[in-house]
Amino acid sequence: MTDEQSSQWWIYLIRTPQNALYCGITTDIARRFQQHQCGRGAKALRGKSPLKLVWSHPVGSHREALRIEAKVKRFPKNRKEKIVLKNLLPSQIFDY
Repeated sequence: MTDEQSSQWWIYLIRTPQNALYCGITTDIARRFQQHQCGRGAKALRGKSPLKLVWSHPVGSHREALRIEAKVKRFPKNRKEKIVLKNLLPSQIFDY
């Protein structure tokens, strides 16, 4: 088993000052959020500080994290807001 297969993957949502929600995945939430804060993360978040981590949950494998992330990124903003407001588990986000 490789490190990637055995690592715990997380999905997260970050809010920008413009109130946009950015979805991403990582194996280390603190490290990845710090990268975003310093402008070393996703291009979509560069120059948009201060950022706020508003939701995160473990999802298991990298494959599962990618699958969920792809779907969440296609959600309209109001659906992402429900995820944050209700602090939904990844297994619950497709029920809304």
